[in-house]
Amino acid sequence: MNVSTEKLGNNLESFVLTNDKMMKVTLVNYGAAIAGIEVPDRDGKSADVTLGHADLCNYVGGRFYLGATVGRFANRIRYGKFVIDGKEYQVTVNSKGNHLHGGTVGFDKHYWKSRIVNQNDDASVEFTLFSPDGDEGFPGTMQVKVLYSLTKDNQFKMKYTATTDKPTIVNLTNHGYFNLTGSPANTILDHFLAINSNCFTPTDDLSVPTGEIRNVANTPLDFRKSTAVGDRINDSYEQLKLANGYDQNFVLNDFTGNVRQAARLYEPSTGRLLEVLTDQPGVQLYSGNYLDGKVVGKGGIPIRPRSGLCLECQDFPNAPNVKLFPSVVLRPGQAYKRTTIYQFGVD
Repeated sequence: MNVSTEKLGNNLESFVLTNDKMMKVTLVNYGAAIAGIEVPDRDGKSADVTLGHADLCNYVGGRFYLGATVGRFANRIRYGKFVIDGKEYQVTVNSKGNHLHGGTVGFDKHYWKSRIVNQNDDASVEFTLFSPDGDEGFPGTMQVKVLYSLTKDNQFKMKYTATTDKPTIVNLTNHGYFNLTGSPANTILDHFLAINSNCFTPTDDLSVPTGEIRNVANTPLDFRKSTAVGDRINDSYEQLKLANGYDQNFVLNDFTGNVRQAARLYEPSTGRLLEVLTDQPGVQLYSGNYLDGKVVGKGGIPIRPRSGLCLECQDFPNAPNVKLFPSVVLRPGQAYKRTTIYQFGVD
């Protein structure tokens, strides 16, 4: 296990985590972003299975949240409004009149403090961020940490923690895009996906959950059995039409606060397999519908629609405004703790 680091100019710094099984993870401190994950295929050929910028310096001010940590609140809050203890708060609106991924200057647009840490036998880097009271309209001074660890068994772990000095809300996730073929020149339509979920949270035409929890049965969102992503993506189902493809929050089964399997992604031509495990209640499937080809990806290849998909483990979008959804309120004296694990292999 090894961690190396490099100063890239100004405040930008990169970290490279490696193990003895040909796995390599590249991180940058801007946005506490995952800039690359290289894993071998069934023939032992290694390739980067995440979308990202061709030049690490382009993560600064980059688009589409490529590999970034997003917060304070990942996903959407209707009209940017919510109430805690009878007091209404207005946070930044930056997407169709709603709040999205932390606002105009969310956690993805900050330089995080970083340090290499000793974490069992893993290769680990810890990123920390101070978010002041009133940041993008959110109450409370928040201290946030993300611990990234690579294990000898090709697990990549993300552990999030946060504390506050006033009642607030929090929802952190990583906005990584996967393409297990190892090239953004290919789409993700031939990937096979299974999600451990019987239900999802339908959205309105502003991409905000309505508050309904709907069964996936007899819908194109039924991934209880492994199914090619492209098989039903162009169906006339209303939720697919609204999002131009997949962009829905799935209610994960067996939510007890313990880590369990959320999703399984398989790419048949390479044999690469990704299993996503988390203690979060939901996962957002996004099929890269609005990637527009204007960002140059790795290998000089433009990042086009459906060249990557996201599996963002999270609390539910718009949860502050829906009593039926798990609470996202964090109070002084409490600690927000979440874990997501990417387990890579071949099949």
